[in-house]
Amino acid sequence: MTRQIVLDTETTGLSAEGGDRIIEIGCVELIGRKLTGNNLHTYLNPERDSHEDALKVHGISNDFLRDKPKFAEVAQDFLRYVEGAEIIIHNAAFDVGFLDKELQRLGQPAFENFVESVTDTLVMAKQLYPGKRNSLDALCDRLGVDNSGRTLHGALLDAELLADVYINLTRGQEALLIDLGDVSQPGAAVVRADLRGIELPVLHASEAEQAAHAAVLAEIDKASGGRTVWRAQESTL
Repeated sequence: MTRQIVLDTETTGLSAEGGDRIIEIGCVELIGRKLTGNNLHTYLNPERDSHEDALKVHGISNDFLRDKPKFAEVAQDFLRYVEGAEIIIHNAAFDVGFLDKELQRLGQPAFENFVESVTDTLVMAKQLYPGKRNSLDALCDRLGVDNSGRTLHGALLDAELLADVYINLTRGQEALLIDLGDVSQPGAAVVRADLRGIELPVLHASEAEQAAHAAVLAEIDKASGGRTVWRAQESTL
């Protein structure tokens, strides 16, 4: 079963290349599209102060971070946690760029070398909702995900919200996965029937069925005084 990690970071600013650093990493684990509770969350000492604009976004003070571990101290635990998983990030280029820079400082290869793949929910959202706002907050509002507790950005909270957003964005992909059995009953067996690989035959209506259908439509049209929608459409063709 696919292991997915929803990941978010907070940083001292917007430019990894310009020397900005990661100050917080938040990850939540999904297995079988369900939260497991096996989360990873850590604050980091970035060895520099956050920009004023960044402080307004995340509210994590420089003093709070001074006694926190440096990225080098948590890197191996972090890499073991994400190893081989599909990573889900909103605006992945930003977070992966920062992770790559932190790993580069340690002489490590790029982040994507440690994971199965990286899925960008911002790219997915732009494809589903072209021309609309697709920030995390906008997607929460659109998809009915409760983000009322998000007054400031926080990596773990944002990862939890993004997990809900991702499940909603991809719900159609699981529409043909059917659970049989009541898991609330002790010892109940659950059978998953995956119907996605089945090619359903197309059964065309017979001439008699088509004639019967036309007769019903004619009766409805007659009862409406010839004002049915399909008649109006036919007249414009």
